[in-house]
Amino acid sequence: MILKAFKEKSNKKYLNKLLSQREVNVSDNKVKSLGVILNFDEIEDFNAFNVLASRLKIHANKIKVVAFTKDVKSHGSSWDACFNPKDFGWSGNVKHVELQTFLNEPFDVLVSYYTKAHLELKLLTALSKSQFKIGILQSEARLNDLIIKTDINEIDVFSNEVEKYLTVLNKI
Repeated sequence: MILKAFKEKSNKKYLNKLLSQREVNVSDNKVKSLGVILNFDEIEDFNAFNVLASRLKIHANKIKVVAFTKDVKSHGSSWDACFNPKDFGWSGNVKHVELQTFLNEPFDVLVSYYTKAHLELKLLTALSKSQFKIGILQSEARLNDLIIKTDINEIDVFSNEVEKYLTVLNKI
């Protein structure tokens, strides 16, 4: 129990270090790839992100979605790219190979679609090599380059806003 608290404190310290060193590097490159991090406990409609990708004119093979869940037993077998808190070690170390591959991929846009403040989700967003990060209003504003304030269940509104802002930024 005490080790779990020390591990969480270690990961929080690492997250703060990552966010303080983060440099915003927004370019005018067109969007060709999309990564999505979502909380499976909050939203289960991951197909909506395929619709978003098609609206952004991103090919189906250039979108990757990973889901986080606290309850591995009920959701673990229903999703192939699902991870949980046990996939993280000390100081932000990722133990899951597929998750590490996702983090190393330099997506043009990363969508962080979650509202609950799980440390693991924040770590994933911060560790991603994505060029441009978009998220829902969260407690940590340093995680994303663009924050769209919508309800978690309003995926259509979120998609419309993402398309609008990416058009304004000349990314699509």
